[in-house]
Amino acid sequence: MKIVFGGAFNPVTHAHIEVYKYVMSKMDASEFIFLPVSNAYTKSELESNFNRKNMLEIATVDYKNSTISDLELDDSDYLGTYQSLIRLSDKYNTDIAFVVGADNLFKMHKWINIHGILSEFKIIILGRSRININKLINEDVVLNKHLNSFIIYEDFELNISSTKFRETFDKELVDSEVYEYIIKNELYRGE
Repeated sequence: MKIVFGGAFNPVTHAHIEVYKYVMSKMDASEFIFLPVSNAYTKSELESNFNRKNMLEIATVDYKNSTISDLELDDSDYLGTYQSLIRLSDKYNTDIAFVVGADNLFKMHKWINIHGILSEFKIIILGRSRININKLINEDVVLNKHLNSFIIYEDFELNISSTKFRETFDKELVDSEVYEYIIKNELYRGE
């Protein structure tokens, strides 16, 4: 099995790396794939694909069994999570599990082809903001149909703070070499 963790990584923070460490310690997985979204995604404040990938490479260099996928970065249009997971599954010919924070459950039923995602892939749900994960899944008509698709880790408190970093430039939130890269390349100064 391969684990896929999608996100903007704008920039990659210590919390993103903690997700890798936690999930790899819990799952029998051969690889952890960081899947940065492309600038074609609707978030307008994204740093360039090039810079976000470089920061991910810096932050993950010492973590075995972790890779960074260019899949979405190479797309000219945003195709959605389902298409990305299908393409990765076809490429590696293995089971795929997708990591999300519990806060994603509120709008997951609106994702492009959510029934396909939940029918064909495992979804690893990490705790966030003390959200009652089981209650949310049970009360959502779409999610409730796919109870066996979820792997739930409520004991992990996901607190990814890329936004906080961009607002504060708190160097404690990111790897020191990532911080140096941000300063050297004058990233996030226009926000």
